[in-house]
Amino acid sequence: MNHNSKPATIAFGEFVAMMAMMQSLVALSIDAMLPALTEIGQDLGAEQVNDSQLIVSVLFLGLAFGQVIYGPLSDSTGRKPSVYLGFSLFFSGCLCSLFSIDFTVMLAGRFLQGLGLAAPRCIVVAIVRDQFEGPSMARVMSFVMTIFIFVPAVAPTLGQGILLVAHWRVIFAALLACGVLTFIWFALRLPETLAVNRRIPFSFGRIKHAVFEVCSHRVSLGYTISLGLISSAFLGYLSSAQQIFQKQYDLGTMFPLYFAILALCIGSASFANGRLVMRFGMQYLTRWSKRISTVISLFFFLYVLSVGGQPPLWSMMVYMMAILFCFGIMYGNLNAMAMEPLGHIAGVGSAVMGALSTLISVPGGIFIGHSYNGTVIPVISGFTISGVLIMVVMHWVESKKDKTMTEDTSPE
Repeated sequence: MNHNSKPATIAFGEFVAMMAMMQSLVALSIDAMLPALTEIGQDLGAEQVNDSQLIVSVLFLGLAFGQVIYGPLSDSTGRKPSVYLGFSLFFSGCLCSLFSIDFTVMLAGRFLQGLGLAAPRCIVVAIVRDQFEGPSMARVMSFVMTIFIFVPAVAPTLGQGILLVAHWRVIFAALLACGVLTFIWFALRLPETLAVNRRIPFSFGRIKHAVFEVCSHRVSLGYTISLGLISSAFLGYLSSAQQIFQKQYDLGTMFPLYFAILALCIGSASFANGRLVMRFGMQYLTRWSKRISTVISLFFFLYVLSVGGQPPLWSMMVYMMAILFCFGIMYGNLNAMAMEPLGHIAGVGSAVMGALSTLISVPGGIFIGHSYNGTVIPVISGFTISGVLIMVVMHWVESKKDKTMTEDTSPE
């Protein structure tokens, strides 16, 4: 396995940018939709206002189911053929949504987009794991996340800009164009990272074994659950962000600007983590980020209750900036720490890890989003409860690790 500082035959900077763009297709497919959710729901006959949030949530369901197949498939055929299959499904989903005639067809297209995007989402982690491990992997993933997060920062502006001059269907045409360009870049420039002698025949038994290995390894399971809890709170926020900012705070077309500011907080945190992780370590940075975010959430939740769920916009922004900065620190590190024991099954391991964390996040995210009642109480509750649960889960993981280290270093 090659663990050099950069992959052979492609420059480090181009490698990071390509991985970020592949990951960014997920964010672009979600966030470019946000300004149009209400309009799409009305045009296609959604029964309730909050039902429009399913345009976001259903894509995550596709992501969860797709990852279970693409990971082991990439271990068998190589990384690139699996990504090609995923892009094909994504293109089909874009066309389905672009020409949808009712809300059900739209959701089917969104599920298909998620099913396709699961390929770059999970295989990017495996490609990085093919080349790097430990803190070096965390560093690469942090730089990937830094670039990746600029996409959600500008995606709502792209969607809003399209809505000002064209129909919401043009947003899906733009998604399709971005996907085609990324596909061509990946196909022409990145060499296959999984050597033939390291490939493993595809079998459902391997998937079952990987699920068992992830679930029986306390470190992988604990950090995967933590990823799911973080993503649950974030999905709840993402699903209701348009209603909160455009309607509750009456920002209208200024919504993308406020959303971009919050997205850039995650990006700046990921960049900072890429610089700090080699010095302080993944566990130290993650531990302090979760503590700070949980304490802030508890206090802000009490404040929100005291003002009837209608805090001033400036206080909501300050709170969200702090929380999302902490999430930006934690996300890349939790991914790397969960993958650390799974290097020998990187493809299927990242697939199972991604699927499990997404399956944890989607029900919680849908529940938080559908609980939106004209106040920010559901969203802040989601951040607070997930923070407390992450504290419990990570204490469970780290207490076992500390105990094991003590036993290993104690005299016979």
